[in-house]
Amino acid sequence: MIAGLLGAFAAAVCYGVASVLQAVAARRTETVEGLDPRLALRLFRSWPYLLGTALDAFAFLLSIAALRSLPLFVVQSIVASFLAVTAVLGAIFLHMPLTRSDWIALLVVLTGLVLVGLSAAEDRSVSVSEAERWGVLVAAVVLGVLAVPLAQIKGAPGAAALGALAGLAFGAVAVAARILPGSLHLDTFVSDLGTLFTDPSIYALVLAGGIALLTYSTALQRGSVTQATAPLVVGETVAPALVGLLMLGDMPRPGWGWVATLGFVLAVGGAVGLSRNGDLAQHEPRRLAGEGADA
Repeated sequence: MIAGLLGAFAAAVCYGVASVLQAVAARRTETVEGLDPRLALRLFRSWPYLLGTALDAFAFLLSIAALRSLPLFVVQSIVASFLAVTAVLGAIFLHMPLTRSDWIALLVVLTGLVLVGLSAAEDRSVSVSEAERWGVLVAAVVLGVLAVPLAQIKGAPGAAALGALAGLAFGAVAVAARILPGSLHLDTFVSDLGTLFTDPSIYALVLAGGIALLTYSTALQRGSVTQATAPLVVGETVAPALVGLLMLGDMPRPGWGWVATLGFVLAVGGAVGLSRNGDLAQHEPRRLAGEGADA
C-alpha cells in the first residue's frame, strides 16, 4: 500500500510539471476549428509539449501501478493534487504570485491528501464481469462521439465542456487501469500479455487516453486554464470514485469512511480552487520566448 501511495504522489508531481509545459505549448500553437487531430501533430513540434508528454507518460505508468493496489477514490484524489504542484511551480518559475486564497487552497489540498492516505485500505484485487469490462470500452466510445459536437462550442463554454469531457475520459482511463487482468508484475508480465490484449479494458484505456489528451488540448485553446481544468478535475475524480465504490467494491479502512469522504472532498475542492490560480499561458517564462515558433 505504501508503494502505491508513493507512486500516486509521484504521478501528481509529474502531472503538475507537465501541465505547465503543455499549457504554454497549446497557447503558442495555431487555434483549430472543431476537434482536429492535427492539433496533436503540431503540438508535438514544440519541445515543451514533448517534455510535458513524456512526463505525462511516466506519471501515467505510476498511476496505473498505484491503481492496481489502491481504491480509485484514493488514487484519483491524490493525482488531482497536481494542481498544487502547478501553482507552486507557477509562483517560482513563471512569477505567478499566490494569493491568500491560493495558500488556503494549498492547505486544504494537503489536509485532504493526508486524510485520504490515512483512510486507504490494504491492497485488494478487483473482480469484474465481462459485461463490465465491455461497458468501460462502450463508455470510451460514447465519449469520443460526444467530443465531436462539443468541440464546435466556442469560448469559455467550449473550454468548460471539453474540459469536463476530458476529465471523464481520464476517469475512464483510471477505471480501465483498475480492472486490467493479470498482476502486471515484471516477473509475470510476458505471460500475462495474451490475456491483456484480448481484454476490452486495455482498448478502453488506449481510446479514452487519446480522447482525453486531444479534448483537453483543444479546451486549452478555447479558454483559460481555469475554465478547462476545473471541470476536468471534477470529472476525473468524482466519476471514477463513484464507479469504484458502487461497482468495484472500493472501500476505505473499516470505520474510516467519514475520514475518506472528508479527505476526498477537501482534496478535490482544494484542487478546483487552485485551478483559479491563473492562466499559465499568460505567464510564460522569458527563456521560453521564441521557442516553438515553428509549432
